[in-house]
Amino acid sequence: MSPTVSVLMPVYNSQRYVALAIKSILAQSFQDFEFIITDDGSTDASLSILKRYAEQDSRIHLISRENRGIACTRNEMLLQARGEFVAVMDADDIALPDRLTRQVMFLRQNPDVVCVGSSYQLIDEEGRLLLTCFQMAQNDATIQKQLLAGFGSIHQPTVMFRRVPAIAVGGYNETMPVCEDLDLWMRLGEVGKLANLPQPLVQYRLHPNSVSEKNPTLEMEKAREACERAWKRRGIEGRFEAVGEWRPGSSQASRHRFMLQYGWWAFNSGQRLTAMLYGWRAIKILPFHFESWKLLVCAAIKPLPTDQAESFAKDRLDTVAGDRC
Repeated sequence: MSPTVSVLMPVYNSQRYVALAIKSILAQSFQDFEFIITDDGSTDASLSILKRYAEQDSRIHLISRENRGIACTRNEMLLQARGEFVAVMDADDIALPDRLTRQVMFLRQNPDVVCVGSSYQLIDEEGRLLLTCFQMAQNDATIQKQLLAGFGSIHQPTVMFRRVPAIAVGGYNETMPVCEDLDLWMRLGEVGKLANLPQPLVQYRLHPNSVSEKNPTLEMEKAREACERAWKRRGIEGRFEAVGEWRPGSSQASRHRFMLQYGWWAFNSGQRLTAMLYGWRAIKILPFHFESWKLLVCAAIKPLPTDQAESFAKDRLDTVAGDRC
């Protein structure tokens, strides 16, 4: 009998985080799933970690081969999947315990929705909480409007979609080294509705070795290309708006701005020590900048916010409506 859900996780050189990602899926409250994992030619210890977990749980189907890239790997797993629904998982993130339960229930209750994501929490490279809830747009019209402007209004590691429509629209575009997810969501949005659940269902990890941080210029270029194809398919005049910096760049000013952002997020999430850490990181980048010291001092002595939800809304980055890809 086929499982209800196929969880797909590509892995490439993720030895530091992959065990936590696997554990978070195996610990789901919803248990009727298969877990397809492909090691895409890792050169670190990822494969040995994957083999250990595959030996312990028969729901894990492990494939190992040479490196072929993320889009190709996702498509191979999509064609191997047997579930009615497909849940996307990244090897450096953590799924919260009720993720699959909530998304299966939602798709069952909303047959016109082909793809559902969720809001999410933000953690850093050490798993320190930065933001309790990065709120995503929930209705189809807003999500699609943001996608067509280049914003990732559905965030890949939070996604569950219906397998048959995803295959019917062609799966992931293998000519795209990045932003293959943005491209797929827009094509799925042409055959059904898109949605996000308001609850955070994933802890999304920010770290300097992620694809998103390594190649922001390429991501912007490919996001624009995906949007231009969608505009042409839909016969509309579009405008690409996702031009702001949404990950730390190489300049001191950029890194400083993001250290402050992460620090204030942590403070407003009740994480005083993490806020102090990011205040100190900001000081090391620009020692004489007033805002660096303001963050550190506030994190050390100021009472924590009582209305955190309002603080989260105020502290979100102004330049994005969500991650681009």
